[in-house]
Amino acid sequence: MVRKAAVDDVTRIAEIHVMGWRFAYRHLIPEGFLFKTMNVPQRIAAFTKAIEEQREDIYVFEENQIVKGFMAIGPCRDADKPSSFELWGLYVDPFMIRNGIGSKLLNYCEHRASELGYKDIVLWVLEGNSIGINFYTKMGFTLEGGRKLLDKFGIYEIRYQKYTG
Repeated sequence: MVRKAAVDDVTRIAEIHVMGWRFAYRHLIPEGFLFKTMNVPQRIAAFTKAIEEQREDIYVFEENQIVKGFMAIGPCRDADKPSSFELWGLYVDPFMIRNGIGSKLLNYCEHRASELGYKDIVLWVLEGNSIGINFYTKMGFTLEGGRKLLDKFGIYEIRYQKYTG
């Protein structure tokens, strides 16, 4: 089931986030960042603050009382897309991928966007992240054309979009 994240979920969310980055971005982002800088305690603090301050709309996929994936969603943060909804991030525990969890989270994102009156959803994916690109393409997203450099890593993100209304 997909449900709103609670502070009690942050340890598991942080684990999934760190492991998801290491799994998907290992050949895109320097290993020093993935295995030294990025860590679970740091992410626990960040997710706790985000949930407590309600700065992000975070949802988890839970099954058998185990959080197996999560996503952050909300109004688009891009100045050129003020009327779009945005999937800010979606991560599934790497040990649990290919079980429909990502699809269920993304379907919930689409449902939530529709409930709030949005007609399209955008998301950013790292250029070269074939796992993410293949998943979002399979789910009906198309390359929209937006591109931005992540200076910290010297890699580009590319924007995908899906019309839902």
